[in-house]
Amino acid sequence: MAGISPRVAMVAGETSGDLLAGLLLDGLRAQWPGVASMGIGGPRMAERGFDAWWPSERLAVHGYSIELVRRLLGILKIRKQLRTRLLADRPDVFIGVDAPDFNLGLEADLRNSGVKTVHFVCPSIWAWRANRVDKIRAAADHVLCIFPFEPELLARHGIAATYVGHPLASVIPMQPDKLAARAQLGLAPQDEVLAILPGSRSAEVAYIAKPFFQAAALISKARNAIKIVVPAVPALRARIEQIARDCGVLEQLQIVTGQSHQVLAACDVTLIASGTATLEAALFKRPMVIAYHMHPISWRLMRGKQLQPWVGLPNILCRDFVVPELLQDAATPEALSGAVQQWLDAPPARLDALHQRFTALHEELQRDTPRLAANAIQEILA
Repeated sequence: MAGISPRVAMVAGETSGDLLAGLLLDGLRAQWPGVASMGIGGPRMAERGFDAWWPSERLAVHGYSIELVRRLLGILKIRKQLRTRLLADRPDVFIGVDAPDFNLGLEADLRNSGVKTVHFVCPSIWAWRANRVDKIRAAADHVLCIFPFEPELLARHGIAATYVGHPLASVIPMQPDKLAARAQLGLAPQDEVLAILPGSRSAEVAYIAKPFFQAAALISKARNAIKIVVPAVPALRARIEQIARDCGVLEQLQIVTGQSHQVLAACDVTLIASGTATLEAALFKRPMVIAYHMHPISWRLMRGKQLQPWVGLPNILCRDFVVPELLQDAATPEALSGAVQQWLDAPPARLDALHQRFTALHEELQRDTPRLAANAIQEILA
């Protein structure tokens, strides 16, 4: 493919996939200015000349019962149409960005037909669902990994992979400007600030927001001057406000739309739902209490497939309980409140040690992701 711009088909689901795919397209365009890209994507990809046959939001699953069934049927229809179109006019490479339930089966079909396939972001086989490794091996010629330990793990299963760094590590500054973030949010330099992040999905908010806000009430009672800031996904702001109102703490909270990075930069500690946001908090070098709660049946199923003692990404990457995790029945308002206040009252030596761990983690994850990913794809095409 030297000197010839490839045709690249891609599928990215959700906002995070659109972000990753946008960075990858930056690298591909630097490598091949005339690269053509098409498939399923979002606004960041479109800004880079991506031809979206369907918008990535069509892959999002929300709602329950009959609405959920309709959405799933619609997604299956899109995948079938996309497969037919790609097999009829084959790209030089197909890149599935996250969304493994949608992408892995599609990748396997395309690979069997002779199309080179890449999967961007290794599914969390190191955390749970280890049986998915067989699907990855059948689907992908190559995996682009965002965590440094993943290529060696995949190699043990006969899967080629390249570590390209985590994009968030380049987006978040090594030394966040706490005072500037506070000024943006109307907070004073001397304020004691707690950030509460109850998740970005409706189901997460439904299960975790109530104990979070009940904990906020206890913390506010014990520390009258504390400022509590909640960044809310725009679509969930009304729901979050209602839960806070039901818990009797709406007037004690500063709820802002979006701005999660400003809130994390500004806070002294965060009470946070397990997920990618915990890694963001670690990159901002903030003490945190990680919590999660879900339907009891889902919890039992997940626990049965869990492969590591940790759930939060900072703890998984540090291979240690560097921050507390309060999960399911342990996530009581009293326990959450107590864990948060332990950080607020922590001696400087404990805070400095955590800052050093998170700084080392940040340095390990910070790589030139667009260039490394594009180089790996160039080798596959060569």
